[in-house]
Formats: sequence, C-alpha cells, structure tokens
Amino acid sequence: MEIFSLRSSQSLLFKNNTNNNAKSSKTADIVIEPKHGIAQGSFQIEDFDNRQAIDFTAVSAGELRSYARQSLDNGLIDQSTFAAISEPLPMYAIDPLGNVIDLSDVTDGTSFNFLDYYKDQLRIAMSIGDPNEVQTLESVVGFLGSEA
Repeated sequence: MEIFSLRSSQSLLFKNNTNNNAKSSKTADIVIEPKHGIAQGSFQIEDFDNRQAIDFTAVSAGELRSYARQSLDNGLIDQSTFAAISEPLPMYAIDPLGNVIDLSDVTDGTSFNFLDYYKDQLRIAMSIGDPNEVQTLESVVGFLGSEA
C-alpha cells in the first residue's frame, strides 16, 4: 500500500495514466472571471458623523446599550465605559441630596434620563471619594454629554 501526501495535487491522481495526469494537472488553462455587481455585505456600521445626536435625557436602556456597543466597536469608548453603560439600573438609587429614587419601573423599552442619572451618580462618587468609580463615571458622563 502506498501513502501519498495530501499536499501534492499529483498524489490525488492515478499514476497508471500519465496522459491524464499531464492534462489534469495544468493550471494555466484555468481562468477565473471576476463577477460584476457583487452585492454589498449586509452588515454595515452606521456613520457617526452623519448621524443625528441622540438625546440621552429621553432614551431607552436598550437604545443606550446599542449606541454604546456601536461606539465601543468604533473605538469611541473603552471597555470600562461600555460596561458601566451596559449594566442594568438598580431597583433603587440615591440622588445627591440623599433621596431614594425608585427605578423599578425603568425597563429596556422605557424612556429615561440617563444623562442626569449618571451626573448624579458621579457627584455621589466624588463625595464618597472612590477614584475608580469617579473615573468610570466621568468617562460615561463625558460620552453622554458629548453626544447630546
């Protein structure tokens, strides 16, 4: 039994017919014609320069995450900013005055003022003094504020 390497195209041809080997192994006769009118890919990232600014004072959580994902893919925000934006809102939050805010009715389809929410959370983090949280929230507020 003979073992042939799969790397060689000659190994797949029968050795007993040399005329067929010579004719079938020629690659000069093969012509690849380019196709005209090749369809564009179905996946396209929207151009941010031509896109109208999103109002982050009245946007749903699902829309915010989608916009943040596109911004991450385009290099406009980093991973920690995207993670902070993508986190679901807590059931309850505290505003800078110490009042408890009920966020349990905010869902993916509910319009919410994310810009003010993150600004308030930034003020609270600055008063507590958590530098990592402050840095992340500054990045989030900067991103939301620059797009408004």
